[in-house]
Formats: sequence, C-alpha cells, structure tokens
Amino acid sequence: MSLRFEPTINAAWKKIDNINPKQYANTRNYLDGAVTYLSPYISRGVISTKQVVERLLQNGHKLAHMEVLLKELAWRDYFQRVAQHKNLQFDIKQRQGKLNNHQIPEAIVQANTGIEAIDTAILNLYADGYMHNHLRMYTASIVCNIAQSHWKMPAQWMYYHLLDGDFASNICSWQWVAGANSSKLYFANQENINTYTNSNQQGTFLDCSYEDLPDLNVPKALMPLLNIDYQTVLPPTDVLQINPNLPTLVYNYYNLDPNWHATQDANRILIIEPSFFQKFPVAPHCMAFMLALAKQIPNMQVHLGTFQSVLNQTPAPNIFFKEHPLNIGYQGIQEPRDWMVPQVSTYLPSFFAYWKKMSKHLYANYTS
Repeated sequence: MSLRFEPTINAAWKKIDNINPKQYANTRNYLDGAVTYLSPYISRGVISTKQVVERLLQNGHKLAHMEVLLKELAWRDYFQRVAQHKNLQFDIKQRQGKLNNHQIPEAIVQANTGIEAIDTAILNLYADGYMHNHLRMYTASIVCNIAQSHWKMPAQWMYYHLLDGDFASNICSWQWVAGANSSKLYFANQENINTYTNSNQQGTFLDCSYEDLPDLNVPKALMPLLNIDYQTVLPPTDVLQINPNLPTLVYNYYNLDPNWHATQDANRILIIEPSFFQKFPVAPHCMAFMLALAKQIPNMQVHLGTFQSVLNQTPAPNIFFKEHPLNIGYQGIQEPRDWMVPQVSTYLPSFFAYWKKMSKHLYANYTS
C-alpha cells in the first residue's frame, strides 16, 4: 500500500487542510511543487471537487486567491462531462495527429527511454501508483507524438497503474496531448523537462528546439513496441446478505463516498464486476486501495459478481447508486454526483468554453 496515500477519509481532509492555494499556483508544474495529492481520493469518489472548494472556503481562503486550483479542479469536472456525452473509446474531435502504430514503446513499459526524469517517474508510478501531472503529459507526448503510438493502449497502461486512475480524465488527457481532443499536439523538449524536474540532462532525443520536435524521426530507443494485456487480480467475495426491508446502496470503483446516506440504515454493497475489471483492468495496489477505502464505510459488503446478482435479491426500486458513465446495466434510483457547478452539464467543445460558463456560476454560488 502506498505510504503517500493513506486509504482514509481523514487523510483526504488533512491534505485539503494543508493546501496553500498561492503556493500551489506558483509551483504546481514543478516535480517538487506544492501539489495537493488529492486525486486518488477524488477519483475513487471519497471526496468531490465541490467538497474541496467548500473546505478551502471554510478554512478562510478566498475564491480570487484559489483560481489556479479551481481551474485544475474544473478540468476534472469538465472531463467527467465529456464522458457523459462522448464515447471515449474513440477519438473525440479528430483523428490523432501522428500515428504509425497501435502499440506502446517497450522503453516506456521498461522505464528505459534514456530520459532520466521520465524513467524515474515511471518507476515511481509502478511503486507508488502516482505520477505528477506534468510528467504524465511528458510521457504521453513521447509516446504519441514522438513514437507516434495511438493513445489507446498507452492510456490503458497508465490507467492500470494509477491509484487515481479515472476513465474520463485519463483518456481525455491522452487524447488532448495526441491532438485527438485538442487543436494541436503537445510537445516538450529536454530543456523544458529539465526546468520542471530539477534535472540537467543533455544529449537525449528530446534535446532539440521546439521547432524541430514535430519533424523528429522516431528515435531508435522508442522503436521496439509491445502489446499489453493486463488482468485484474480479483479479491475474495462476501456471501451477499441483503435485508429486503432496507434500501440497498451500491458502491463501486468510482463511488466510495463514506458520507453517502451515512445516517441511513441500509444494505451497503461494494460491487466488483469481473466484466468491468476485464475491460478496465487495474493493478493489485489499485484494488487494495479500493478495498481499504471500502473498509472505512460501516457494514460494507464486498460482492464479486454482476449487478444482476444484486437485482436477484432485491427489486430495482430499492437500489440506489451514483451516476457514472461506466455504470453499465445498473437499474434502480440513480442519484447525481457532486459537481462544483451542476448548472453547466451540456457538452462544450473546449475546457475554456466550459470554464467561462461555470466560473460565473461558481462565483455566484459562493459569493451570494
């Protein structure tokens, strides 16, 4: 289990209380910057972006001093909205800009690109389940725009290892870097990597000007390719016991909210559907993190099975679950997720269009 991410709700609140919005704004792009480390808790539904904002306001921070952080939280909400309206298994806006394979460079998987900051970040990802956002962008740029691999398999590779693996944020970000969800490809050269990772490496295949990067031949180090076929190691299951006289609350990989109907007497079931984790496999440390978070919720049952097996024991009108695009086949009463700004729910083609609309509501909601 990661030492950085204690699997408790109290750990999430402590991280929020430690946030200094000004330091975050000034340093978040640096590897040693004052990042929040909240993403695993938000991705697993333990806390919401709305709760982060409200806690910071309670702690005396002003919206005007939090705008950089608010935008980063809004990016997450925006990608969730995109997932509600688009099939993220395909290129969102246009075909990927550079493409000559649908695999992943072996050097990425083996953490052997020759770029020290990238290789270290990949090894840390394997060990800790986390990668700094700037390093994620660098890695995706090398894979998609230098090695010219399609985004889909590499995105699956990263999702598999991330404690904060989020279907929408991960895929939308990879597509953004690859030009399938943006107007241009994202590139970074060695100088940029050195600046934000406090390194001083020279002579790598990225040690060139930005003007040269788009025409760079695929480096030899990135030519060997792999196919990946990850499998999820599924846990033992409880013998499902449902009291038909009580409502049944269904939790899953994206909803481990300990405050959801917390005072209500109910059946509480963490459903682990094998078909879901076959389609979206995760590493053992991700499964362990989910199960540890689930243990924080009193009377939680872990059910390895289908949603239909829950339906077989209680009627759909008794079942409650939170909305998520990956809730395939769910039946019952769907409740909304927590949003910073629930008023803006339509698809908008860019984050900046989304931010323009949602920020007006955000300031109105918290200054009125």
